[in-house]
Amino acid sequence: MRESTASYDYHIDNQFFADIDAPQIQKGELDVQLTVKKGIGVFVLDFHTEGVAYVPCDRCLDDMEIPVDTDNTLKVKLGPEASDENDEFITVSEMDGFVNVAWFIYEFIALSLPIQHVHAPGECNESMIEALSKYLRTDGDETEDLDELPDDESGDFEKDSEIDPRWNELKKILNNN
Repeated sequence: MRESTASYDYHIDNQFFADIDAPQIQKGELDVQLTVKKGIGVFVLDFHTEGVAYVPCDRCLDDMEIPVDTDNTLKVKLGPEASDENDEFITVSEMDGFVNVAWFIYEFIALSLPIQHVHAPGECNESMIEALSKYLRTDGDETEDLDELPDDESGDFEKDSEIDPRWNELKKILNNN
């Protein structure tokens, strides 16, 4: 039996991400070229995806553009019932005879993105960074705390302020061990 090939081109835009109810990516402009090779008892789906995905910055929550250029392969075979338990293949029911590739395309795009989504230095939303700086601890704060450490290793701090009584209760637990 000779191997046959079919090619499909898809343009993915914001509507795709809205329709799929995507948890991580909500916007994007991407092109997907899908090549399906039919072999003996198996279909090999090769995906090539290029474009940009827009995700919220982890720091300022403004949308940021992340380029996507990825190649992925999915192997599909026909079986008595649908299953994706095998790591090498997904099985499509012989009764259905088709596989919806939309979710696979989304997952391939999401997996190509870096784990941390942060703007380049200086590109974050300044008003959000100012608001965050009120609540974030800076390196300067840590050095101030180092000045309060005791000179000896007894662990006793000599401060003018009173210690929260809950800490004293916790110290009792430590002393019992």
